[in-house]
Amino acid sequence: MEAQHDQSTISLADLQSMIATMYSQKDEARGIDGTFMWLMEEVGELAAALREGTREEQASEFADVLAWLATIANVAKIDLQQAVREKYGNGCPGCGGLVCVCGVQTKP
Repeated sequence: MEAQHDQSTISLADLQSMIATMYSQKDEARGIDGTFMWLMEEVGELAAALREGTREEQASEFADVLAWLATIANVAKIDLQQAVREKYGNGCPGCGGLVCVCGVQTKP
């Protein structure tokens, strides 16, 4: 019997687990390098959708990029939720503020 997911809210941990359940065998076989190439392809599709796509196409491509990011995190054995909490949970990693005051050209 397939696992049922509450689709009203999906945390990063939920997404990563869901992606692992659906695709882990293929993802492990493909490895990090192959999976990274798929992620980059999806980023390209997102770029095209942002330039010329409809709102629905853009939303779909954002979802694809996030799913492939979860996929590569799974292959690399990285807990995305923990990584985000550790890096951004206390504010901007550059200036430390909850509202970033880093310069526009600065990458925090």
